[in-house]
Amino acid sequence: MNIPPIQRQSLISLGSTLALTAIGFLSTIYFAHVLGPAPLGVFFIFLAFFGIFNLVGDGGFGGAAVKRISEGVEQREFFTAFVVLRILLLTISVSALILFQSVIDGLDTPGILFWLILALIVSVFSSSTAMGVYGTGKVGIYQTSAFLEVLVRIIIQVIAVFLGYQVAGLIGGFVIGMLAGGLVNYHYLDLKFARFRKSHLTNMLGFSFWIFLTSSGALVFSYADTLLIGYFLGTADVGIYRTAFQLTSVASFTTLAFNIVLYPKISQWESTGNLSSIENALSRSFTYSLLLAIPACFGGWMLGERLLLFLYGSSFVSGTTAFYFLLLVQVANVFMYLGTMSLNSINRPKDAFRVTAIASAVNIILDIIFIPLFGITGAAVATLIAMALNGSLALHYLSQTITLRIEYKSVRHILAASAIMGIVLLLITVFLPLDHVAVVMGVVALGAAIYFIVLLKTDRKIHDDIHDLVKRFGLTWPEGL
Repeated sequence: MNIPPIQRQSLISLGSTLALTAIGFLSTIYFAHVLGPAPLGVFFIFLAFFGIFNLVGDGGFGGAAVKRISEGVEQREFFTAFVVLRILLLTISVSALILFQSVIDGLDTPGILFWLILALIVSVFSSSTAMGVYGTGKVGIYQTSAFLEVLVRIIIQVIAVFLGYQVAGLIGGFVIGMLAGGLVNYHYLDLKFARFRKSHLTNMLGFSFWIFLTSSGALVFSYADTLLIGYFLGTADVGIYRTAFQLTSVASFTTLAFNIVLYPKISQWESTGNLSSIENALSRSFTYSLLLAIPACFGGWMLGERLLLFLYGSSFVSGTTAFYFLLLVQVANVFMYLGTMSLNSINRPKDAFRVTAIASAVNIILDIIFIPLFGITGAAVATLIAMALNGSLALHYLSQTITLRIEYKSVRHILAASAIMGIVLLLITVFLPLDHVAVVMGVVALGAAIYFIVLLKTDRKIHDDIHDLVKRFGLTWPEGL
C-alpha cells in the first residue's frame, strides 16, 4: 500500500486501541450492571497493587532493555541480562508482598494475595517477551499481542462473571489474558539467550534507575487516586471513579498509539543524530492526539450524565462531575505522555524523572487534601492539576534539546469544529428529551459527524493527510469532502 512505516504502525496501534477500548467499554457496561460499583472497586484496587509490585519487579529495566535493544548493538546480550534481572526482582517483590501483607490495607479480600502473586509470576514471562519484540521494532506484533491479551482477558471475565465468580472471575481473566499475550510475543521473538557481561548490567542500570523513578511517578498518576479513594471513601466510590475514568479514555486513542510507536523510533533517530525526524514526528503527533482529545471534552460535557446513566446505571451517575474534569485530564495526557516518552527516548531519563517526581508529589498532596473534602471529584481535580504540571515541565525540558513545533493553525481548527459540535449538542439537549440509550448514542454519532465534516472542510492539511491515507487503502473518499 506504500504507507510509510510510522503511519502504518500508528494505524495498527490506533486500530487495536480502538477495538480494545470498544470491547472494554462493552464488557465494563456488562460488569457494571451485573456486579455494581463495589466489586468493580475491589478489582481496580487489585490492579493498583499489581501495578505497584510489578513496578518493583521490573525495576525500570524494561524501558532500559527496549532502549538498548532498539539501538541494535548486542541485542541478545541485553535481552538475556533483562530476563535474569526480571527473575531476581520478581523474587524481591513477591517476598516484600508476603512480608508486609498484614500491614497493607486492601489485601484482606479472600484470595487476593494468591491471585496477586500468580499475576506477578506470569508478568515476568509476559513482559520479557513483550520487551524483546518491542525493542526489535516489531510494533505491529507488540500491538497485536496486546490486543489478543485484552480480548482473551475480557472473554474469560465475561464468562466467569456470568457463571457467578464475580471478583475472582475478573482477576482470573486478567491473569489468563496476560499469559496469552506473552505466548503470542514469544512466538515472534527472534532474540535468543546469550552470555552477557557485567558491562551489560551496568549499562542498563544507569538508565533503568531513572526509568524506575519515572515509572514510579507515572504509577502515582495511575493508582494513587484509586488507593486513596478506597482508603478515605470505599470500594464503591473506587468503582464509580475508575469507570468514569475509563469512559474518558476514548479521548486518548491516538495519544497511546503514538506513544507506543514513537518510542523505539525516536530512540533510533536520537542515536544517529536525526533530530529533524523527531521534531516532525512529534509535531504531527501533538496535532493528531488533540484531534480526538478536544472534541471528546466538548461532547462529554454536553452528554456526560446521560452516558453514565444509560451505559452503567444510576449508581454511577454520582461520578458525573468527576467525569467532566477527567475529560480535561485526557487533554493534559497528550503532552504528559508524549513529552515524558520523548525525554526517555532521547536519553534524558533524569529530566523525565524530575518532572514526574514533582507532579507526582503534587498529585498525592492534593489527593489527600481534596478527596476528604470533595470526594471523587477532588481526586479528578488533583489529577488534572498534576497532569498539566507534568506535561508543561516535560515540554520545557524537551525544548532544550529539540525544537518543539505546535501546529497552532490546525489546533485552532480543531477547537472551532469542537465548539460548533458542542453548540449543536447543547441545543439538542435543550429541545430533545434524551430518555433512551439509542437516542443518546445517536446524538453522539451526529456530534462526531458534525465535528469531522467541519474539521475536514476547514483544515486542508488534516484533510489531505486523511484523504491520502484513505486512497492508499483503496477506499472511496466521500463526495463533498
